Amino acid sequence: MPHTKNAATQAFWLAGRQATGDDTLDVTSPWDNRLVGTVSVPTPAQVEEAVAAAAAVADEFAATPAHVRAAALDHVCRRVTERSEEIAELISAENGKPMKWARGEVGRCISVFRLAAEEARRFNGGAAQRLDTDPGGVGRLALTRRFPRGPVLGIAPFNFPLNLCAHKVAPAIAVGTPILLKPAPATPLSGLLIGELLAETDLPAGAWSVLPVPNDRMPDLVADERLPVVSFTGSAPVGWSILDSAPRKRVTLELGGNGAAIVLGDYASEADLDWAAQRIATFSNYQGGQSCISVQRVIADASVYDRLVPRIVQGVEALRTGDPSDPATDVGPLVSEDAAKRVEAWVEEAVSAGAKLLTGGTRDGATYAPTVLEDVPADTKIGCDEVFGPVMSVTRAEGEEQAYAMANDSPFGLQAGVFTHDVQAAFRAQRQLEVGGVIVGDVPSYRADQMPYGGAKQSGVGREGVQFAMEDYTYERVMVLTGLDL
Repeated sequence: MPHTKNAATQAFWLAGRQATGDDTLDVTSPWDNRLVGTVSVPTPAQVEEAVAAAAAVADEFAATPAHVRAAALDHVCRRVTERSEEIAELISAENGKPMKWARGEVGRCISVFRLAAEEARRFNGGAAQRLDTDPGGVGRLALTRRFPRGPVLGIAPFNFPLNLCAHKVAPAIAVGTPILLKPAPATPLSGLLIGELLAETDLPAGAWSVLPVPNDRMPDLVADERLPVVSFTGSAPVGWSILDSAPRKRVTLELGGNGAAIVLGDYASEADLDWAAQRIATFSNYQGGQSCISVQRVIADASVYDRLVPRIVQGVEALRTGDPSDPATDVGPLVSEDAAKRVEAWVEEAVSAGAKLLTGGTRDGATYAPTVLEDVPADTKIGCDEVFGPVMSVTRAEGEEQAYAMANDSPFGLQAGVFTHDVQAAFRAQRQLEVGGVIVGDVPSYRADQMPYGGAKQSGVGREGVQFAMEDYTYERVMVLTGLDL
């Protein structure tokens, strides 16, 4: 909860400059509850100032030469690279993410800003279309370019506190549209660090703000007509409430998942099953399972099931839980003890309903042991919802068709992994699986930051990925030239 400001308070970024408000928010480590930092919370008047500044600078920023925007993005890329270990330690401290995964997140953030710098230099080059294909278009040429829709409200979650902030900010700068970034209250420090690096650039004042605003103050920002674009990553209920409350805005939602790893019958050699089991065990539990594309469901063909499942259990039991600052730790705590208690309750519900506990199922504070369940009833929370913790279920399927049908039997559709060597099965998976992405030969947890990323069904609308976010932040505007000698 907010409390009285103290001398150690970290400022937020208001229209490109540091500012402090009347209240503060403590950021504590999920591992040991130590104080990681204290951040200032902007007042309503300061939030209004940030929105007004974004609206006022929108035209100027849109007209900024591409090389200026690209240079700013290049600068952030270089500075994150230079400070990579420090930033990884910050992520681990505020989020509880093991250092091996925090370092990976820093590497991805570097890629996002590099990709955005590249796209800033080539995006919006224009497309010419001759119109004299019909008599009425003789002498006419259409020139189409993309222009910003207007300032963006970017709302980021706690689970990737640096890289998902980068996925909001970098595309906005690349297209020249102002952005107000709202980092998650549990993990604001990484987002504020991006603000620190942007402050070292020559971007115009008002082009960006980083505002650690409490969640209960977001409805007014979402409704503000001066912010015509909302990019949200987080829980499905919150995301759909945003879309419902702002139906005339451009709203991009990257929401929950219930990631399925499908192992087909042709993936049957000892090496195949070792690879699948190792990848499944790792990526059900990386980030403490707090990833919307972590493996939550394993659907294995009956012909390989009995050889695969013991390998998965062995791989899960080999994972090391503990202090996230220890380089040897594979699985750290969840973001809070309440989150771990919720996962514990969901597992207990599933076991009480008839699921078989193969390993795990214990909690120590905010840490929940990596867990494998078998025969999870479909009507339990784990059977139909996103657990967002280090828990997976394993299920037997009788053939490819049933496996795909079981994967589709979910309200979510973010990504799926299909372990197969059969290229025809891979194409059938892409055609039949109701998801935003199909990863062949690996788990659903793979994401490259330049590819389109998003889901179907209750997993959201729109796509992230630098180029695709830039398209969401802009719209086509056509100019017709008349009287030309074509």
